[in-house]
Amino acid sequence: MASTEDVKSESAVTTIVNLAEEAKLAREGVKAPSHALRSVTKSLVAGGVAGGVSRTAVAPLERLKILLQVQNPHSIKYNGTIQGLKYIWKSEGFRGLFKGNGTNCARIIPNSAVKFFSYEEASKGILWLYRRQTRNEAELTPVLRLGAGACAGIIAMSATYPMDMVRGRLTVQTEKSPRQYRGIFHALTTVLREEGPRSLYKGWLPSVIGVIPYVGLNFAVYESLKDWLIKSKALGLVDDNNELGVATRLACGAAAGTVGQTVAYPLDVIRRRMQMAGWKDAASVVTGDGKAKAALEYNGMVDAFRKTVRHEGFGALYKGLVPNSVKVVPSIAIAFVTYEMVKDILGVEMRISD
Repeated sequence: MASTEDVKSESAVTTIVNLAEEAKLAREGVKAPSHALRSVTKSLVAGGVAGGVSRTAVAPLERLKILLQVQNPHSIKYNGTIQGLKYIWKSEGFRGLFKGNGTNCARIIPNSAVKFFSYEEASKGILWLYRRQTRNEAELTPVLRLGAGACAGIIAMSATYPMDMVRGRLTVQTEKSPRQYRGIFHALTTVLREEGPRSLYKGWLPSVIGVIPYVGLNFAVYESLKDWLIKSKALGLVDDNNELGVATRLACGAAAGTVGQTVAYPLDVIRRRMQMAGWKDAASVVTGDGKAKAALEYNGMVDAFRKTVRHEGFGALYKGLVPNSVKVVPSIAIAFVTYEMVKDILGVEMRISD
C-alpha cells in the first residue's frame, strides 16, 4: 500500500507542477498580446500627435493653398502667398486663417497615425520577403523604403478619404457662400444625402496615384538620408551617441517633403478640383462672390487634367505650389521629428529591424 500511495503522491505532485507550468505559459501568452497592443497603441498615438502638431503649425498656408487651387481664373481673389494671407486676414480675420483646421486635424490625426504605423509594419514585411528571396541579411534600401511608404500612403489615404473630401469643402467656403456647412458631421451627412455615398470618394484615384510618390518619397528620402549621414558621418552631424540632432533631422524632413510634393503636386490639384465637382454651390464658393461661374464638371481624372490644361494652361497644375512648398518644408519636418520624439518619450522602439 505504501508504494501505491507513493506513486499516487508523485503523480499528484507531477500534475500540480504541470498545471503550474501551464498556468505560467497561459499568463505569458496573455502578456504578449497585451504588450503588443500597448506598442501598437503608442505607435498610433505618436503618429497622431505628429500629424496634429505639424498640420496646425502650417494651417494658414494649407488653407491658402486650397483656395489657390480651386479659385476661378476669371475672378482672382488670391494672388500669391503674402497677398493671399493678407486678403484672408482682412476679409475673415484671424479665425479665417485657421478655417477648416479642426476638420483637417480630425482627418490628419488618424491619417498620420495609420500612415506611420503602416510604414513600420510594411517595412518589416517587405524586408522579410526581400531577405527570404535573396537568402541574405539584406538591409532596407531606398527602393524598399519607397515601396513601404507607398503602401502606408495608400492605406492611410483610403481609410480617411471622406474626411479629406469634406475638409476641402469646409476650407473653401466663405461667409458669402450660399451654402454653409456647419461642421464635419453636417458636411458628411449633407453630402451623403444630396450627392450619395460615392461622392465621398470623388478624386480618390488621383489621390491614391499621387500618394504613391508623395508618401513613398517622403519616407524613402528621410530614412535613407538619415542612414547615409549616420553611416558616413558626413559634415560632422553625428553626435557621440551616433545619433542626429533635432536640427539635422528637421533638415532631412524638409528635403523629403520638398521632393515628394514637387513630384505629386499636379495630382493634388486635380484631386481638389474633382472634390468640388457635383457641388451645386461650388462655383460661387470658389469665386467668393458668385459673379462668375466656374466650369467644375469633370468626367474623371483624365478629363480633369485635360480641361484644366486646355482652359488655364499647364501652369494651373501647379497653382498654390509656392504656399504649399513653404508649408511642406516645416510640416513634413515637424511630423517626422515629433513622431520620433513622442515614441522616444513613450519608450517605443523606433528602428525598423534591418
